[in-house]
Amino acid sequence: MKLRGVHHVSLNVRDVEAARRFYVERLGLEEIPRPAFPFAGAWLRSGGQELHLIEQQGHEAPEGQHFAFLVEDVDAAAAELAAAGVHVGGPIEVPGAGRQAFLRDPSGNLVELNQPKR
Repeated sequence: MKLRGVHHVSLNVRDVEAARRFYVERLGLEEIPRPAFPFAGAWLRSGGQELHLIEQQGHEAPEGQHFAFLVEDVDAAAAELAAAGVHVGGPIEVPGAGRQAFLRDPSGNLVELNQPKR
């Protein structure tokens, strides 16, 4: 078996509409059609990968768990988000790997912005 990459990541959120707005309006993901499942959710796309939001009442974000979006310029991305009122930690240099910054979505999920070393 040879895996060809990550197709999508499923992410639990407390309020799917608040999370959808955040990922679309602040991070620039594209909303895509979603089947009529019997639970609230939204499907989003960034590049060739998808993020599937699933509403879970009482969701508490797991500590330390995160996923990362690839960015060209982490400093510019962090500044743009900060100007829009999003708290962004960093950016910081990760020796040998590049630069990264972290933020939280409306449900408290940890999101990384990653600019790999060139």
